[in-house]
Amino acid sequence: MKCKLFYAVISITIIFCNISYGEIRLPRLVRDSMILQRDTKVKIWGWASPGEKIKIDFLNKKYKIVADAKGNWKINLSPMKPGGPYTMKIDGNNHLLLNNILIGDVWLCSGQSNMEHQMKLHQEKYRTEIANANYPEIRQFAVPQIPNLLTPQNNLPGGYWKAADPKSVLDFSAVAYFFAKALYEKYHVPIGLINASVGGSPIEAWLSEAVCKDFPGIEKSLQTNKDTAYVNSFNREVAAWNEVNQIHSSEDKGLNGQIKWYDPSYIPKEWHTINIPGYWEDQGAKNLHGSVWYRREITVPASMTSVPATLFLGRIVDADEVYINGTPAGRTTYQYPERIYQLPAGLLKTGKNIIVVRVINYSGKGGFVPDKPYFIRANGDTLDIKGYWKYKVGKALNPDRYIKNGITLQYQPTALYNAMITPIVGFTIKGFLWYQGESNSGNAVAYKQLFPAMIDDWRKKWNQGDVPFINVQLPGFMDVNYISGESQWAQLREAQLEALSLPNTGMAVTIDLGEWNDVHPQDKKDVGDRAALAAEKVAYGESNIVYSGPIYQSSKIEGDKILITFSNVGGGLIANDGEELNQFAIAGPDKKFVWAQAKIDGDKVIVWNKEVQDPKYVRYAWADNPRGANLFNKEGLPASPFRTEK
Repeated sequence: MKCKLFYAVISITIIFCNISYGEIRLPRLVRDSMILQRDTKVKIWGWASPGEKIKIDFLNKKYKIVADAKGNWKINLSPMKPGGPYTMKIDGNNHLLLNNILIGDVWLCSGQSNMEHQMKLHQEKYRTEIANANYPEIRQFAVPQIPNLLTPQNNLPGGYWKAADPKSVLDFSAVAYFFAKALYEKYHVPIGLINASVGGSPIEAWLSEAVCKDFPGIEKSLQTNKDTAYVNSFNREVAAWNEVNQIHSSEDKGLNGQIKWYDPSYIPKEWHTINIPGYWEDQGAKNLHGSVWYRREITVPASMTSVPATLFLGRIVDADEVYINGTPAGRTTYQYPERIYQLPAGLLKTGKNIIVVRVINYSGKGGFVPDKPYFIRANGDTLDIKGYWKYKVGKALNPDRYIKNGITLQYQPTALYNAMITPIVGFTIKGFLWYQGESNSGNAVAYKQLFPAMIDDWRKKWNQGDVPFINVQLPGFMDVNYISGESQWAQLREAQLEALSLPNTGMAVTIDLGEWNDVHPQDKKDVGDRAALAAEKVAYGESNIVYSGPIYQSSKIEGDKILITFSNVGGGLIANDGEELNQFAIAGPDKKFVWAQAKIDGDKVIVWNKEVQDPKYVRYAWADNPRGANLFNKEGLPASPFRTEK
């Protein structure tokens, strides 16, 4: 009986495999609700049985193709005008019907977290935009974030085309959405977004193996990672270390007593005063890593207690657990998201309420990030919770106890290219939109080679010529330095600027859109709008628009002054705040830069410092966060940071 059952199962499996093999299969991108590129030949491809005859019926045209000996097939659809929705029929041994297809422009949007950041992470800022998102002709396909260290994949494991409505738009890349919206409102053609982005990813992860071979250091890492036994063993060791060295509940005094520190019945003893926002390292708690508890009693009016409320806790480094009157109210496991916690009606009580926050930190300064919102909102009222709180250490870590980093697959050379780019190569596009560089800011010299190499390689892979490539230059970030000096972020911006030497490239300058305390600035709309302006020039041939802020063109020494000439001056150069030009520095042959005076003269800026009699070099906005950089054109677009020395 067992043998008969075994052979029956095998027979059914063989039949199933044969049926599956004989059916026409399509790449994940080619499906219902897709957007196809207008005004050019469009590649459609897939798999079937070797020699299988395939027919495609689309827009009153019929196409025929025969699968090759390996079962691969592809065909080019004739150029199509924008429109839809349309239906596509594909026939072979099976029959497929694809519905709700639009013809428009398709953009591949890629990079790291500032490209990935979804609208839902910016709900507070873009509440109205989300509520009014009714654009069925703007659609996004989110590529699954599954890295592969070893093999370029030929298909994606999942994903769907989704139209921009108030629910679905929450999962759209915020930058890509505003980019698409600006283009749609100008050209009134469907805009498709293929979102292939991963937070924290370095450019190396987006390179093909062919490109990596030109860079010995990256190639060495690539070959090391192909030893899966080594990678798995190393990561197991790291996981074991982290398991031992992380903070367990049993070690935290706030959790291992009979009464937990978040319990309303707990009576606090020996708690100390601290200010929120702020880091404990700056308030008398030096060299402290571990868990730190914060506690405050607040008085809530009756008008805020019978309705849902929202708790704004800015940003916290690194992880947090929030309790209100002993009830868990929110939890975040890493430092970057803004803490916006929704509180159900009734959680807040009229009168005295107790808020307790448990913060966990393993490195760097721990605590509450300054210049962020800290309040409770309900029923149109707000309750400020900044100011003095009480704190107590639940567990202080030994300096030798820390969390190690393993080999994060998605950050390794080729891992994202193999898994997220290779499967979509060939899907005909209008252009690329790229927002990345933060993770490479420590080695801008290498980025100057890697970035153009990636652009060239992607263009070759798509085989569409010099496909338009729009890049977002990094904004200002980190502490303001009031002394002219060096900057890794400035060097990375320079690498991005130099990539404009490649044909059909554009760049959105965002130096004024950053936040000193947040690598993920909230303003995503202006970023998307500026990227769309660059696309209008580069991809759509708009010759009469001002699509960029001033770009350094050349310099000329005249006596004790240096004249800087710019392109993209538009209606003229201005100081956008009406003050004197700021963030210019000048140096003589010794390259010791000091702040300079500067004034506008037509499409030039004259730079000088009376203490530098033999000037040779000028820098502008050369800092991680050049606050006050105010050189713009009259169209309101900022000048790109630059330096004249190489």
